[in-house]
Amino acid sequence: MPQLSLLTPLGDVTLSEEDGAIVALDWGRGRDREETPLLRRAAAALQDYFDGADAGEGFDGLPLAPHGTPFRRRVWEALRRIPPGETRSYLDVARGVGCASARAIGGANGANPIPILIPCHRVVAADGSLGGYSGAEGQATKRYLLDLERRALRGRPLKGHLL
Repeated sequence: MPQLSLLTPLGDVTLSEEDGAIVALDWGRGRDREETPLLRRAAAALQDYFDGADAGEGFDGLPLAPHGTPFRRRVWEALRRIPPGETRSYLDVARGVGCASARAIGGANGANPIPILIPCHRVVAADGSLGGYSGAEGQATKRYLLDLERRALRGRPLKGHLL
């Protein structure tokens, strides 16, 4: 399986590709290094994201194929529709996918094999608190990603307005 590791402000991450789609983003450095055009494109999108030049919109064109149950894939697709810099509650996501359990959404988030690109960090508790995060340093990583997106968005003019 082709893999590409890169250094980010959160430490090393490794992207994995299978059958022309990204299937994983793992925390840490991978053992294998086999670059492909897709992995280079995904790595460039991540670099733009961490540099603050992009709040995550560059991930939209990347083919993603996370392995998971049909329910989890439905949840992960819903997460991709949360705009950068915004959040939704676990309950909001549950309602959006026709599920009565916010806890089930938390389970799907925790099993997300492609964090950041599938933005599970944008899901928070109903009271606005961060809730959990299984990646890297937990809540500190989630807070970092949300703040990074908000800073990137603040640095842009509003669409349709002239300066």
